[in-house]
Amino acid sequence: MAENNVLISMPEDRSFHVRYRMEASCLELALEGERLCKAGDCRAGVSFFEAAVQVGTEDLRTLSAIYSQLGNAYFYLHEYAKALEYHHHDLTLARTIGDLLGEAKASGNLGNTLKVLGNFEEAIVCCQRHLDISRELNDKVGEARALYNLGNVYHSKGKNVANAGTHDPGELPDDVKNALQKAAKYYEENLSIVTELGDRAAQGRAFGNLGNTHYLLGNFRSAVLAHEQRLLIAKEFGDRSAERRAYSNLGNAYIFLGEFETAAEYYRRTLQLARQLKDRAVEAQACYSLGNTYTLLQDYEKAIDYHLKHLVIAQELHDKIGEGRACWSLGNAYTALGNHDQAIHFAEKHLEISREVGDRSGELTARLNLSDLQMVLGLSYSTNNSMMAESHTVENSLNGGRPRGRRYSMENMELMKLTPEKKSTRETMADEGFFDLLSRFQSNRMDDQRCCFQEKNRLSAAPLATSSTPPKTMIKSFSTSAVSPHTDEFLDLLASSQSRRLDDQRASFSELPGLRLRQHGSQAVLGHLMASSNRDLDDDFFDILIKCQGSRLDDQRCAPPGAAKGPTVPDEDFFSLILRSQAKRMDEQRVHLPSAIKGPNSS
Repeated sequence: MAENNVLISMPEDRSFHVRYRMEASCLELALEGERLCKAGDCRAGVSFFEAAVQVGTEDLRTLSAIYSQLGNAYFYLHEYAKALEYHHHDLTLARTIGDLLGEAKASGNLGNTLKVLGNFEEAIVCCQRHLDISRELNDKVGEARALYNLGNVYHSKGKNVANAGTHDPGELPDDVKNALQKAAKYYEENLSIVTELGDRAAQGRAFGNLGNTHYLLGNFRSAVLAHEQRLLIAKEFGDRSAERRAYSNLGNAYIFLGEFETAAEYYRRTLQLARQLKDRAVEAQACYSLGNTYTLLQDYEKAIDYHLKHLVIAQELHDKIGEGRACWSLGNAYTALGNHDQAIHFAEKHLEISREVGDRSGELTARLNLSDLQMVLGLSYSTNNSMMAESHTVENSLNGGRPRGRRYSMENMELMKLTPEKKSTRETMADEGFFDLLSRFQSNRMDDQRCCFQEKNRLSAAPLATSSTPPKTMIKSFSTSAVSPHTDEFLDLLASSQSRRLDDQRASFSELPGLRLRQHGSQAVLGHLMASSNRDLDDDFFDILIKCQGSRLDDQRCAPPGAAKGPTVPDEDFFSLILRSQAKRMDEQRVHLPSAIKGPNSS
């Protein structure tokens, strides 16, 4: 009997030791992955976390933590599809084991990832779930984070819609204003809590984003007040990157307030800090902003000096977009000074670069500038070089053959309308044809994205069946009279495919990577899963999880091309500001992700 007992117990002991070693190995790998991520090597950290998942664990809380860390690491590496996958796994496990705090954090992480992917409505539901649970648990830190995340989602939503159109700050559609106003409300609520908690770093972030939101809403004085507080806190922490962003944002706001000298002072401080930080791209952006600010002040000599500095750095960094912007700005400044030879040189360079990078709008602008300069010099289209003749031909074809008058030169664009005390006395020389041309050029963007169907064989409309006709009979009648014989098979296939969509999107507990279930305990764990799935949760939240998993077709769609952007051109691009005539538009400076290795849900 003793021998039998020993023989029976040996496999159990071995199994225990194997499981123990695997658990220890999984935990060690995960801890090393965490250490590497905190040290700044997220790519290596991901490798260790993935290895931990391969080893697997029976501890659902450990696996949930690994999922969360993996999702955060992938988010930091900008691999958002993988981040979404692991945050969804984390949410599934947290709900399974009834971990409300874990569910709140996973919901927040999932919401932040969806925000970056542009799925704003889904992101709002997830972040709201984070907020609801945090308030239920009286978790003030979690509540503050959820409010901040909601502010970010609404801010991104409003900014995304605003940037897709031709709207200026303060001149936005109602839906954009509503989103931005909600963002401001959530930032203010977050600010109230973090002030109560004494978290100065979180206050600084809230002030910065609140200032950016007020800027988009056209509340420029409020934006200045918020960014001044952001600047104060950045100096307290010695955070020179945040200080530099605050200076830049203050410069942007003062541009719209018409206080160009003050704006130039803040841009100069931006330039000084960029040089201290040895950030050549930001240094070029500051030079670009200063060049255009001095253009607004009609100090063209200084404008040329800063645009030349921008040009040098853009060439150094191989930024063709930035180089083209610099050439365009230099051409306009030289035109204002009456130096037409230099103006033509830079206008031709702008045209060459625009062609090279495929910047259709820039190419069109360069052609028009060259035509204007040609007219100023008294040259005819037939006697000038081939580039001028080609420019004239393209413009006439784009304008439908109508005669075109001169567009604004840099000197005559009424830029000083931004200043209450100053107004340009020069006569405006643009005509409506140019702006019609730009309008029609921009309006084609949505049409370009549409999928056109071949209409070689249009279907004739089939007569409607009577109400007594069974649906199946009606489908067959339509398919035999107007469509090919294979259409009925196609409809059956389509119906079958659509009917399986919900089943295909359901999360399978047994397929969670890294989960090892003991044979004798699997039924208990699965029973726990079934029990947790019956908890009373908001229906919208379940809908959103289905959307997260069921958006495969949307993921395959081709997004419209974005505006040309180079590293040396600031987001608040004066190029579009001046091109759209009355010098009102600048994009808001983006808030950069923190340099510290934190998850997307950390404050």
